Amino acid sequence: MSFDAYVCENGHVTYPGHTLCPECGEKQTETIDLSDRTGEVVTWTHSTKTPPGVREPNTLAIVEFDLSGEDVADEYVRAIGQVTIEEVETGDAVEPVYAEQLRDPEVGIKVPESQEWDGYRFEPA
Repeated sequence: MSFDAYVCENGHVTYPGHTLCPECGEKQTETIDLSDRTGEVVTWTHSTKTPPGVREPNTLAIVEFDLSGEDVADEYVRAIGQVTIEEVETGDAVEPVYAEQLRDPEVGIKVPESQEWDGYRFEPA
């Protein structure tokens, strides 16, 4: 599974993807896989009142990935996600790691088959 940022025809990059680019309205036609990159924590929080089936407390971070060297208009893209540890600081280097379950599929969803349960968390690099 890849951890994709999406690129529109004008080179704007977003995560998550959109049908049309929020910057210019063009179609997003390409992707950049972020799964093998290191990013930097921009900000973070601890959520202590999580949705059913999500671990509590749940540390979340906004992580910035440098896009220099890519043929895109943006210098970076930011992604939000769970962190594998409770203690994280602004400026920490983190890497995406694949998780088969980001939440318990047996809790809080009426039709578990209608959801995807896997994804990426961030762990210290």
